[in-house]
Amino acid sequence: MNTTTNAPAASSRAKASAIGPQSHAPAVTYPTLITVAATVAALYFGKDIFLPLAVAVLLTFALAPVVSWLRKFRLPRPAAVITVVIAAFAAIALFGTVVATQLGVLAENLPLYQSNIEAKVRVVKDANVGEGIIDRVSRLLERLGAEIRRNDKPPADANPPGTSDAPQVKPLPVEVVEPQLQPFQVLQTIIGPLIEPLATGGIIIVVVIFMLMKREDLRDRFIRLVGASDLHRTTEALQDAGKRVGQYLLMQLIVNVTYAIPIGVGLWVIGVPNPLLWGLLALVLRFVPYIGPIIAAVFPLLLALAVDPGWTMVLWAVALFIVVELISNNAVEPWLYGSRTGLSPLAIIVAAIFWTWLWGPLGLLLSTPLTVCLVVLGRHVPQFEFLDVLFGSEPVLEPHEALYQRLLAGDPDEATDRAEEFLADNDLVAFYETVAIPALSLGETDRARGVMDDARRQRVAEGAMTLVDNLEEYAEEEAAEEDDENGDEAEDEGEDDAAELPDGTGKTVLCVGGRGELDEASAAMLAQVLTAHGATARLVETRAISASNIGRLDFKDVHSVVIGYLNADSVAHARYMVRRIKRARKTLRVGVAFWLPAEDHFSDAKLMASINCDFVAHKMTQAVAGALSDEAAVAIKPAPRRIPKRRKPAKSKAKAKESA
Repeated sequence: MNTTTNAPAASSRAKASAIGPQSHAPAVTYPTLITVAATVAALYFGKDIFLPLAVAVLLTFALAPVVSWLRKFRLPRPAAVITVVIAAFAAIALFGTVVATQLGVLAENLPLYQSNIEAKVRVVKDANVGEGIIDRVSRLLERLGAEIRRNDKPPADANPPGTSDAPQVKPLPVEVVEPQLQPFQVLQTIIGPLIEPLATGGIIIVVVIFMLMKREDLRDRFIRLVGASDLHRTTEALQDAGKRVGQYLLMQLIVNVTYAIPIGVGLWVIGVPNPLLWGLLALVLRFVPYIGPIIAAVFPLLLALAVDPGWTMVLWAVALFIVVELISNNAVEPWLYGSRTGLSPLAIIVAAIFWTWLWGPLGLLLSTPLTVCLVVLGRHVPQFEFLDVLFGSEPVLEPHEALYQRLLAGDPDEATDRAEEFLADNDLVAFYETVAIPALSLGETDRARGVMDDARRQRVAEGAMTLVDNLEEYAEEEAAEEDDENGDEAEDEGEDDAAELPDGTGKTVLCVGGRGELDEASAAMLAQVLTAHGATARLVETRAISASNIGRLDFKDVHSVVIGYLNADSVAHARYMVRRIKRARKTLRVGVAFWLPAEDHFSDAKLMASINCDFVAHKMTQAVAGALSDEAAVAIKPAPRRIPKRRKPAKSKAKAKESA
């Protein structure tokens, strides 16, 4: 089964989650755990009740689209339901009959293949392949047989020789009398073992017919029972479950048929006996995830080994299964599966183990669709969100959260791998704007909360700088593309922000980190983007803008300066930095980038007036556009001064009495 995960289109999700606190993990409370434990216990001990119901529900999901299709031809619902159910269970009965017949024929012919098996064993033994193992097993069996025969003999001292008073046991005559079975006993012996499966099948048929007939009524009752207060969420959950399970069963059936037909035909051409049996078993066993195709291949391979005196048939059969499996996994499944089941590969394995323990072999066949239902439950019911986290295939961390986690762990190499996966479908500006800057903002939030020490902050900053260095090739490629083709149609499709940014050729921009290492890392990202757009960008350390060091900076031929802050509450600090730079050169454009704007901030125009800067940016695209703009610089305002009024000196108490 194909469970590949699509490449994340993370732009909108990252933008939405970059502002505000991190998404909390689903809380697994004690009532939820008690509910899960009670449910598992009920499913285990109520197997005889819940197993037929589960099969009936899944068959209803699979047959409901067919009933709806027949209803389009104005066929009455009862007629459509009866027709579909009869056809489905007739196909199941025909399948079981053919398999049983083929198994009987195979059992009759097995003694004919004994000589070939013995010949192959002799060949293996003569070739000294596993000789030590075969000898040890043979000696073990001989010792066990001798021990059994020794224990069957009477003890040596039971009748000691030379004793005449030992009782002599005479053999008793035995006459075998076959009992006269009554007709009722004969029926009970023959029909008794068939009663349980027939009763279970009858219950499943009745329940399927009832669910298909009353599908809308059952849906309304379910909504009233579990989700009348939130019709939108309940309706979405029902539609999601029906779509996923129904599509999985239908697509898996088509895939299995396209797999079983070549297997059956190929085994028939090779000459393996009972090819119809092996094709049908391959069709069913492939519903079992991962190990199903292996089990389906073992039996015909063993039979080919027994039938053919040589090894040709076995080799051809092995080649057949390998080729068909590769074609099915890499061509048929990706083509037919319009959507994913929503399960991770590990979840499929765990689900197979769990449902097999719970309900046996039939639970193994039902493991994937039942787990899909659980994932849908976790996706739409907050109390069971942990099911979607455990078994779902969607990434549980947003791209910026995953990047921050890797930087926090000191693993810039994996952070670069994640960045390259994103850059396969996006440009550098989009990555820095929607993933990297929000990741650094999480670090700044942790620092402000006091949960990040200096060592970890330094580690995150160094990892971010390493990431920027590793992505230098992408910046060079984008710069080369802009130099070669300024109006490429592939870059002007409306959603490419990078194509709308101004050209920075001939302009020099200084990028400064506002307050610390994390701000400097964000400034380095901005500098790389500016370089990709043709500008000459230089990264300036924070301490270089201090009052004692700013005189050493060379502002000659500098077009603009951008100061980056990850902390949105650094307005006062930004005001002092802008004033200090503009005093060094009054005609210089100075902008401030607050990467994470505070919710209670006033408009950007008032913020610009308060800081006395030329522009304020909250996104990478806004910072690039402001830095490369040709607008005139804003004049520096004098610092506000409040001169206190002079107060008359207070009179002493003695003078006050004299004057009185």
